[in-house]
Amino acid sequence: MRLHYLQHIPLENPGSILAWAKERGHSLSHTFFFDGEPLPELQDFDWLVIMGGPMNIYEEERYPWLAAEKELIRQSIEAGKVLLGICLGSQLIADVIGGKVTTNKQPEIGWFPVYFHQEAREDPLFSVFPEEPVVFHWHYDTFSVLPEEAQVYAYSAACKHQAYVYRGRVFGFQFHLENTAELLQGYIAESGNELNKADYVQTAAELIAHPEYLVRNNEWMAAFLTRLEEKMNRGEL
Repeated sequence: MRLHYLQHIPLENPGSILAWAKERGHSLSHTFFFDGEPLPELQDFDWLVIMGGPMNIYEEERYPWLAAEKELIRQSIEAGKVLLGICLGSQLIADVIGGKVTTNKQPEIGWFPVYFHQEAREDPLFSVFPEEPVVFHWHYDTFSVLPEEAQVYAYSAACKHQAYVYRGRVFGFQFHLENTAELLQGYIAESGNELNKADYVQTAAELIAHPEYLVRNNEWMAAFLTRLEEKMNRGEL
């Protein structure tokens, strides 16, 4: 399988997803927008992973490549590719499929549980998650409106929409399961000034206090991706 990922800033790479792909023997390619790298051709990949970043989906004047990225996302969906959007990536997909991305009522930064709707509980792909998994968040915006064809699968206390599935092969996660200890330290080093304690914003000390959370998040991500790959191999996507 050929996995291509779109990375917006040097820090925010796919983390444990890269390790999973290498362990499974999949080929990896990427577009580093911060280095001006070109987008791939549709025939060059099977899965497209769209990472996060500090920019917003509507900042096309400041980040001109956003328009081309959205067009690639649109073409990939129409071509029947498997897509996974994380944080900003999930918001970009939501915008492309006719949803709306707006500022959330409050920022959500830190380790907080998400809760799954019944549709997710009945989906074998999502049965890898426990009842109330504690996952990592760092976002200000959210996909507040989604088209009818998209199923909202999860929510949190701070954010109504945390995950969705579109056409059975397009997945958006507002939260991060791919983080590594290195990524987490990088976020704190680059954006620690945003960690002003609030109802849904934790301190730097709280972010690094639970290394076991990283392990569990990576395990859930790997299990989800493996089940998704197996489903694709069975021709069920």
